[in-house]
Amino acid sequence: PRSSCPPSPLWALPEELLLLICSYLDAQALGRLAQVCRRLRFLSSRDLLWRRIARGCLNSGFTQLGTDLLAGIPVKERVKVSQNWKHGRCRKHTLLKWKCKQVAPFSSVLLLPWMELDGEYLYLSQAENIHAYRLRPDGTGLQHHPQAIFSGHQKDVCRFVLVNSHIVSGGGDGNIVLHEMHGSCSVKFSAHEQEVSCVDFQGGFIVSGSRDRTAKVWSLSAGRVGQCLHTVQTEDRVWSIAISPLLSSFVTGTACCGHPSPLRIWDLESGQLLTCLGTDFHCGAGVLDVFYETPSLLLSCGHDTYIRYWDIRTSTRKCVQEWEEPHDSALYCLQSDNNHMIASGSAYYGVVRLWDKRQTRCLQSFYLSSPTSSPVYCLRFSTTHLYVALASALHVLDFTA
Repeated sequence: PRSSCPPSPLWALPEELLLLICSYLDAQALGRLAQVCRRLRFLSSRDLLWRRIARGCLNSGFTQLGTDLLAGIPVKERVKVSQNWKHGRCRKHTLLKWKCKQVAPFSSVLLLPWMELDGEYLYLSQAENIHAYRLRPDGTGLQHHPQAIFSGHQKDVCRFVLVNSHIVSGGGDGNIVLHEMHGSCSVKFSAHEQEVSCVDFQGGFIVSGSRDRTAKVWSLSAGRVGQCLHTVQTEDRVWSIAISPLLSSFVTGTACCGHPSPLRIWDLESGQLLTCLGTDFHCGAGVLDVFYETPSLLLSCGHDTYIRYWDIRTSTRKCVQEWEEPHDSALYCLQSDNNHMIASGSAYYGVVRLWDKRQTRCLQSFYLSSPTSSPVYCLRFSTTHLYVALASALHVLDFTA
């Protein structure tokens, strides 16, 4: 049995020098080194050696700046799972099914199941309510009954966000509801003349967008909860909205019918327009989802079938990168790992795609809609699982396989 290293001056070196030598090895070499003896198996598993490798992997929990978002989970294990994301190795499960709600022909209400992940819980909007389901330890299942149900809307929840133990939701009734996740307190106020199609919440501010062609900024400070600070006339239906991490501005994604630019950045304090992003959008190229990676890096997607990557430090006229949906289908949603990977959801056939920013072509594709076609209305992922909400079902892809 290989219980100790063979006698050699190399293995007698101090651990600091051995770590320095091993830091030049790649993942395959570190794996082979671990088979030599117990000491090297322990040494080659140190997070210090795998951190450099993990920063170049997909969805390993590291940002572009090297910040570890998942401290406490061994980096070596994350690198192993990352290879499954890269090669599309996963198991598919259906977590929930529900009946599609019948909508009257030509109805103006856009019904979108939405979800958020928060540690051990998955929050899913189902009609007028938001259900909190506890995830099983392996991530591939949910508790049969929701742990909590958050209500308050008279019509379907369009979108919601989770921030600082609070849920902020916008509904088809034109209202915004603020819930405490671990309490019974909730605040409800009338926000728009038509459905609130998107909301975001950060730093004591709520921003909302609506089909009524306005975006609004709301206060949550003591004594001013629910007070409208600014109303922005967007000339278009607002489909997506996000507050900058610096809490100084917010971006709106609109339908691009009444105004030539569907992406505009507004000052959070004054409500004044700061800049428009892009110049070559065609009419109807509405932006359905936006995602801030950093205060200066922004992702967008929508009806024109492109994912666009914006760096407002370099240019507001042209994006720095773009990726086209291969099947010429609208993109309903996206999420980034804040480093190399993007996941997007298509308008047809439940198609989810993984993208590597360092490549121009799609990395992996998954087809989840069967037997009928359904858009991917929302997707969220952890380092091990990808959750996908379609019109009548919630699916999970397990990449620990």
